Amino acid sequence: MFYVCSIILFSDMSMSESSDFSGLSKVYEESGKVRISLEGKKFNKIRKYAEEHFEQFWAEQAKNLVWFKEWDKILDWRDPPFAKWFVGGKLNACVNCLDRHLTHDNNNIKNKAAIIWEGENGENRTLTYYQLYRSVNIFANALKNIGVMKGDRVTIYLPMVPELPIAMLSCARIGAIHNVVFSGFSSQALVNRINDSKSKIIITADGSYRRGKLLELKRTVDEAIANTPTVEHVVVLKRASNIVRTGSKDVWWHDIIENTSQYCEPEVVDSSHPLYILYTSGTTGKPKGVVHDTGGYLCHLNATAKWVYNFRKDDIYFCTADVGWVTGHSYIVYAPLMHGVTEIMYDGTPDYPKPDRYWKVVEKHGATILHTTPTALRMYMKFGDAIPNSFDLSSLRLLGTVGEPINPDVWIWYFKTIGKENCPVIDTWWQTETGGIMISACTDIEENIPMKPGSATFPLPGIYMDIVDEKNGSSVAPNSKGYLVIKKPWPGMLTTLWQDDEKYRNTYWKKFDNIYYTGDYALSDSDGYIWLLGRADDVLKIAGHRLGTMELESAFVSHKSIAEAAVTSIPDEKKGESIIAFVVLRTGFSVSDNLRKELIDYIRNVVGPIATPNEIYFVNKLPKTRSGKIMRRLLKSIANGATEVGDVTTIEDGTSLEEVRQAYNEIHKAPNP
Repeated sequence: MFYVCSIILFSDMSMSESSDFSGLSKVYEESGKVRISLEGKKFNKIRKYAEEHFEQFWAEQAKNLVWFKEWDKILDWRDPPFAKWFVGGKLNACVNCLDRHLTHDNNNIKNKAAIIWEGENGENRTLTYYQLYRSVNIFANALKNIGVMKGDRVTIYLPMVPELPIAMLSCARIGAIHNVVFSGFSSQALVNRINDSKSKIIITADGSYRRGKLLELKRTVDEAIANTPTVEHVVVLKRASNIVRTGSKDVWWHDIIENTSQYCEPEVVDSSHPLYILYTSGTTGKPKGVVHDTGGYLCHLNATAKWVYNFRKDDIYFCTADVGWVTGHSYIVYAPLMHGVTEIMYDGTPDYPKPDRYWKVVEKHGATILHTTPTALRMYMKFGDAIPNSFDLSSLRLLGTVGEPINPDVWIWYFKTIGKENCPVIDTWWQTETGGIMISACTDIEENIPMKPGSATFPLPGIYMDIVDEKNGSSVAPNSKGYLVIKKPWPGMLTTLWQDDEKYRNTYWKKFDNIYYTGDYALSDSDGYIWLLGRADDVLKIAGHRLGTMELESAFVSHKSIAEAAVTSIPDEKKGESIIAFVVLRTGFSVSDNLRKELIDYIRNVVGPIATPNEIYFVNKLPKTRSGKIMRRLLKSIANGATEVGDVTTIEDGTSLEEVRQAYNEIHKAPNP
């Protein structure tokens, strides 16, 4: 079955210096037609109903969960910004993900594959819903046997293996609060998160593999343990058969589950009970422990996953995120399992051993939904169309992106080359703090919403977002840039920062009184479509004009020679800041002074003279975290001549940093440090 989707392509009209638009957000030739086509749509009717019956709307969504006791009050907003959803309600997250599928009526789900796991070396495992249920029950009992109780914090430091969601769901089953730490983080990052959460248990592995190399996770934990006084036990999973040091606190996963009861009574918890803590990366200052509750969070995920992905019983869902990040929490573990979907977990990088892994996985398992990052797509674009065209991708019916705004040219490549113009591309915007998707097209509600390449589309029903002026917080006019905010509470919202209510208030709710500040820069076009322009902290101020990094990077990527781009700035006496760009060429193009001049002229023409780059550096790769995000702070440090760039423990490939230095030094004729 093919999806019907309207694609509105933008013109290549150049922008004047004074225009509110940029290379990203261009004038659309069919704008009037879009407005007409949206009139009377089901999506708009549901949004209007949600606006008029706000609390009742979310209560209707919450009824799709399994409750031991329903709520007495839908929303308590008497003490902003501390919202309480479904007050008095009792439930369990694990029951909603697993137990609900094991009834006689759902026997077809009981024996259905829940997780198809594949490692980068070709290893494969499959767990049915029943097998996953048994594994969770057993491990939950094992945790109880070593002293874990309701409310205790458990730090999970595991690679992308099935035991990671098993550990999370086991914690949820007994009412413990899980704190997943991305397995690429250093021992100091681990110490910070364990000590802040006062975790009682650490769950890790003897090792994992990345690009064919052994990563010694247990050694990292050993380094951390000396500085984590609250830890009583370290549970070690045998993953890599690596020889590790064991101490008095260490216990093997396989030992503690041996002869353990196969059923664990689920803990009945309040809707407001914390399900997990997830720390932000903390590139500047102490990482923030984002707390999500149980009832509101599950309600938000259950609803948004249905609206956005239109999950079907025969779907094979492939999300390429790591569970160490919020996308993995929300849309690999909790949401798909609540819907009884078969999901693919992949433990590896998209380009090892060859730049074809995602396409190979899609073909092998017949994936119907692919949810990945624009960063991965830009990397694949670099190598051309021949590689994905050599695989059978016809099983796909829906394409999604997450993690950062998608460049329009990347969107179009994804739609045409991967989806063969048969699959809608769903660009989603949300944050660790929001818990779940906030802006996206909704294929379940309306299959034929016109899609504009590069736009996240509209806020979801029941989500009240606006773009406001920095000075007074008033709504800006269409096609004008401003700050993205959320004006009403929503079920999936963070409830606080762990043990720091004041920081929670000051970080997110103080800039605009009782309005959530996202920290993102955006605009809404004349049709109401939202365009993300980059983080507010990354907005460049060029001669009094504000330019988002996203709009500039998208302009670079729209050039036929550019696969990836990252934009930052250096101080400028006249203009305040000057634009600096680091670019990766597509296969078939080579570095030259002529190309550099061509790119400068191109950006001037597409965006405007105000966006003229001061310097363009050609590199083979950009420094990125293992979650795929460009580390712009490193680029900014190097562009400003710094020899020390700060913490690089989360960098995916350390050689990328050296390449950036060399490109900078080549232009400036400076010796390598």
